[in-house]
Amino acid sequence: MLIVMNHKAGPKQIEAVTMAVEAMGLTAAPIPGSERTAIGVLGNKGYVDDTNIRDLPGVQEVIHVSKPYKLVSRDFHPRPTIVKVGGVEIGEGKRPVVVAGPCAVESEEQILKTARAVKKAGADLLRGGAFKPRTGPHTFQGLREEGLKLLAKAREATGLPIVTEVMSPDNVGLVAEYADLLQVGARNMQNFDLLRELGKIRKPVLLKRGMSATIEEFLAAAEYVLAEGNHQVILCERGIRTFETATRNTLDLAVVPLVKELSHLPIMVDPSHATGKRSLVAPMSKAALVAGAHGVLVEVHPEPEKALSDGPQSLTFAGFDRLMEEVTRLNAFLGFK
Repeated sequence: MLIVMNHKAGPKQIEAVTMAVEAMGLTAAPIPGSERTAIGVLGNKGYVDDTNIRDLPGVQEVIHVSKPYKLVSRDFHPRPTIVKVGGVEIGEGKRPVVVAGPCAVESEEQILKTARAVKKAGADLLRGGAFKPRTGPHTFQGLREEGLKLLAKAREATGLPIVTEVMSPDNVGLVAEYADLLQVGARNMQNFDLLRELGKIRKPVLLKRGMSATIEEFLAAAEYVLAEGNHQVILCERGIRTFETATRNTLDLAVVPLVKELSHLPIMVDPSHATGKRSLVAPMSKAALVAGAHGVLVEVHPEPEKALSDGPQSLTFAGFDRLMEEVTRLNAFLGFK
């Protein structure tokens, strides 16, 4: 339920409504706006009788929200959220960002070389996996804390904020010491203990859509983070699993404008994992931006043929340079400087 206050409602009236909600055994979440305050009602497991609420002084209307996600919904938060990552603003009205780097941090030389190359080409953030969830246990699993330390060195050398994945609740504190943006991978989208732990920190979170997740499940997963108090969440479409085998996954670009209708959170696209093919990364990156994505995540490696993970979908430095030139022209066409 969402209680919309009159634009003349004062602090005492808002407090009275909040107390009335809490007297019903529910949680009140005031949402200040530029013109008026709304109060979200959380904790109900069904329809809420609003008889004791709707006639209180200052209440303009009561809206019953049936979605399983509330804090994520535009019903609760009509204005777009801008997420700030190390000084880079991500969200509606901002120039789309490009996050680039290797799938996995392999060595100091590799990550520093890549960081400098993508920085020179115009990337906004550096990506790189220190903890790697892999399908089989005998493949490269990442350098773990050593990888985090190397990412921090790359940030110091280039000034690029870093994005890296966290896989378990136990590692949230460790990864948060190093990362500017903590990524939840597709396999962990419904790791609810991890999502709750990320909700308790005050660092932004990049939440990837699960490989078989519906839009409702995707947004409900984000709700777990927001419900714990962390509202700095960026959603990320990375392709879903379908019957098609010609690409690694099926990139669902319709999710971009749809999520922008349903939620106030920024949404990005990962065309590297979505397609699994180097030749498709550039065209799908541009398609994502045309669809309205607030940014793209692109894998880049100095020698993709020698990469310890996801080499076939990683761009070379020259390929990334070309992509950035095309993205710059596209952004100008779309009205971004």
